[in-house]
Amino acid sequence: MFNWLCPDLYLNSIFEIKPEFLRQKGIRGVIVDLDNTLVPWNEARVNKDISEWFQGFKDLGIKLCIVSNNKKHRVLTFGEKIGIPTIYKAKKPRKKSFLKGMQILKTKPSNTAVIGDQIFTDILGGNRLGLYTILVIPISKKEFLWTRLMRSIEKAVLNFLIKKGHLTPPER
Repeated sequence: MFNWLCPDLYLNSIFEIKPEFLRQKGIRGVIVDLDNTLVPWNEARVNKDISEWFQGFKDLGIKLCIVSNNKKHRVLTFGEKIGIPTIYKAKKPRKKSFLKGMQILKTKPSNTAVIGDQIFTDILGGNRLGLYTILVIPISKKEFLWTRLMRSIEKAVLNFLIKKGHLTPPER
């Protein structure tokens, strides 16, 4: 059970993820969460840093797709601004949205990564399919009520994984 909840990598933010690193791991496509992974929850602004981060992947030929549990308008609007495909109302951690993301990216589990801020959606969903999973610390404390409730359980899981030596915490 805990294997499905343990990310392959745990970092402070997306900006610590270098496209060259993923390319060396054989990654050809990245499924990335939106809220509290790329931008604070329900924020629509695409800043220069985010644009440059995405461009670094595009320059190396690594395809990206946003997969979010948020609503259609929110996700599509952000995707259009950044110029990448999206999947909204994804119902993560269900496999269907991850499989659809890989279909869009034209990748398979062995060459796909997933990046997100939640263990019970992004990491669990990615691990169930054998994707390379990257957990980042949430950008903001503002989030959906259910997510806030799950954070206490998530914290206990992270502490357990770190204590047992299965996970290295990010450097602060």
